Amino acid sequence: MEAFFDDLRTRRPGRPPAVFTARNYQNDLRLFFDYITDTRYGWPSTCNERFGRAPVQLLHEWNTVTHTSEYEGSAERRPLTYDEVQTLFDAADGRVEEIRARRRKGSLAALRDAMVLKTVYAFGLRRQEACGLDLCDLRRNPKVADYGRFGAVFVRHGKASKGGPPKRRNVLTVP
Repeated sequence: MEAFFDDLRTRRPGRPPAVFTARNYQNDLRLFFDYITDTRYGWPSTCNERFGRAPVQLLHEWNTVTHTSEYEGSAERRPLTYDEVQTLFDAADGRVEEIRARRRKGSLAALRDAMVLKTVYAFGLRRQEACGLDLCDLRRNPKVADYGRFGAVFVRHGKASKGGPPKRRNVLTVP
C-alpha cells in the first residue's frame, strides 16, 4: 500500500494528488479488502487452500487519511467577484453578437449557452440540476407577484442523498 501511494504522490512532481483524492482511493481499496477478507464469501479459505495464505485488511483508521474538516478545497480557489461575473456574462453575450455579425450558424446555441450560464448563476444550480430544467419548471412566487410566472425555479433533479432518489426543491428568484 505504501509503495502504491508513494508512486501516486511522485508520479506528477510538484502536483501530488489532493487529500480527498487519496482518501477516495483508500476508501475504495478498504472496501475491496473488506470484501475479500470477509469469511462469508469464502475468499480467505479458498486463498489458504490454493496459495497457503489468506488476504488481510491493510488499511485501518491509524494508517489512512482522515476526514477532519468540512471544506478541503484549495485556499487559492475563491468565488468570482461581481465584476468578474459581469465580464463572464458580457463575454457570453458578446459571443452571440459576434456570431450574428459574421452571419454564421450557431448564434441560437450561443444564446442558449449564455442563458443557461446566467440561470445557473442566478439560482445556484448544479450542472445536473441545470440539465434537468424545462420550461414547466418556472413557477410563480406568491410573495412577489411582480415576477409573474418567473418567481421561482422548481428543481426536479437535485442532488440525491447517498443511495436515495434526486431531491426536489424550489429556488426563489431574488432581485
